[in-house]
Amino acid sequence: MRPSALTRRELLICAFAAAAPRTTRAAAPVVVGSKLDLEGGLLGQMILLSLERAGVPTENRLQIGPTAIARAALLSGAIDLSVEYTGNAAFFFHQEDDEIWKDAKGGYIRAAELDATRNGLVWLTPAPADNTWVIAVPAKLAKAASLATLEDFARFVNAGNRVRLAASAEFVESAAGLPAFETIYGFKLRAAQLLILSGGETSATIKAAADGISGVNAAMAYGTDGALESLGLVALGDPRHAEPVYAPTPVVRAAALEDYPQIRAALDPVFAGLDLATLRDLNKKVAIEGLPAREVAQTYLAARGLDHCGHDHCGRDH
Repeated sequence: MRPSALTRRELLICAFAAAAPRTTRAAAPVVVGSKLDLEGGLLGQMILLSLERAGVPTENRLQIGPTAIARAALLSGAIDLSVEYTGNAAFFFHQEDDEIWKDAKGGYIRAAELDATRNGLVWLTPAPADNTWVIAVPAKLAKAASLATLEDFARFVNAGNRVRLAASAEFVESAAGLPAFETIYGFKLRAAQLLILSGGETSATIKAAADGISGVNAAMAYGTDGALESLGLVALGDPRHAEPVYAPTPVVRAAALEDYPQIRAALDPVFAGLDLATLRDLNKKVAIEGLPAREVAQTYLAARGLDHCGHDHCGRDH
């Protein structure tokens, strides 16, 4: 749901088609962008609603593209605000081998410091959710084989049980993907135990595991995938922290924050409430129940007392 080939998941987009950056900011609206995926659209709607409630004029540029495009737009000034994931900063700044990215607080601090000093970008309060790569298995298999963590999965694989994992080529080949799990937990999947799906979207890998397509009984997924529970899958725990932490965080251009300092107060409580269970449930409402992202965002904000009042003057007197 976040990274690109610049980071982990999406192919690098060669042509950047976003609008040219503005040359003046006086009274300019805050241009809010997001990544192309479902979660990007949902979090982007939360940001738009929250800023409107705080009296900040906005321009909607949600779901403009994958990580490479969203990042380039933010750096160029084509957009002012977007959600990024802390673990991606390891790839942005070529520090993939640093263990700090596996620590939620340390990774956030490092990302914030690097982007502030080098790019004039401010990382606001991160969500406690972690949208990292996970391996998920059908709940029935998890119960029958006592699979709760990747330590259990390694034991299961090494005992010679039948395992076939659906995944993307990047997950299989990237040092930060399956090889990291295999090295840290001490197991190895043979080529015959892998089903590599074109594109590697987690919706496809999850469905393959849920339906047992081509003998698949394990899937590459993301921690906040909304379809996991609905399709009867269990995300296995990563107690040894093989993966970096990918905490979704609003990132804003310093100039925009200077123009509208209320942005921080408007967004901090929104993201502070997005723990793993909450974000997974919200994604499910969009992905499985088919509800509009804006409606889901409004319901979440209302439940936390942060709802948008729906009037043009709303928030301007606060």
